[in-house]
Amino acid sequence: MPTYTALTTLPGKAAAQSLGEALERMEPAPIGVGVFEIEDGSGIWEVGGYFTDPPDETGLMLLSTAFGAAPFAVSELPEVDWVAKVRRALAPVRAGRFFVHGSHDADKLPDAAVGLLIEASMAFGTGHHGTTQGCLEALDRLAADGFTGRNVADIGCGTAVLAMAAAKLWPDDPVIASDIDPQAVDVARANVRANGLEGRVECIEAAGFDHPALRERAPFDLVFANILKGPLISLAPRMGDSVAPGGYAILSGILNEQADEVVGIYFQSGFNLVHRGEIVEWTTLILRKT
Repeated sequence: MPTYTALTTLPGKAAAQSLGEALERMEPAPIGVGVFEIEDGSGIWEVGGYFTDPPDETGLMLLSTAFGAAPFAVSELPEVDWVAKVRRALAPVRAGRFFVHGSHDADKLPDAAVGLLIEASMAFGTGHHGTTQGCLEALDRLAADGFTGRNVADIGCGTAVLAMAAAKLWPDDPVIASDIDPQAVDVARANVRANGLEGRVECIEAAGFDHPALRERAPFDLVFANILKGPLISLAPRMGDSVAPGGYAILSGILNEQADEVVGIYFQSGFNLVHRGEIVEWTTLILRKT
């Protein structure tokens, strides 16, 4: 069955959300609508609808005019087994001692590498993105310097690849992983099972640190937060309360030009910069709680 997309851009979050709501009321109705900022802090938003029937292009034109958006670009997508395609395209990733792979590449695990099985899915964090790779390299750096994580949390865990990496390094204590998206939590739990880490990685649905399980286990000696600049800045005071003195935060989802601002905000919450790594346009920070 063919799928059709209709995409446009416009300035302003409120206008984009209103346009997305109006798009949902179209006939034929879209099977899904997405509204997101194209680049964190840019102020330009993309609104997209996905249809199983050709969308009403006249109706789309009226909507774009009414909301001050660019004309919708309508495309027909070919029928593709996207999971199979992504599996073929995603080569294994080596990040320090970690080797992130799909089941089709399990036989390529190098000697002495720590294997992390992550299948193609809708949840973020396959290891191919510079932010995930940067976090794994940061974890490897801390471990190589002699740090041992006794109490670790992964906030905004996606696939839980970072939580699982910590659990494989330090098997004596369980790791807790949280995400605001229930679908991501389901994917994370499936990955935990696939990697034989049941009972060692607990996956919960939570916004930031707002969950009894996280509050009970705090303060942590290591927290991952691979999200975006805006949520990271909002999270800074809670991060300051949730990381033990001498503990670490590994932060990513930060564009290179945003890193200084994040470092400054976290300094106000009691963190000093230990290391700053860049992979293409993305920065990963290792911060230590004073």
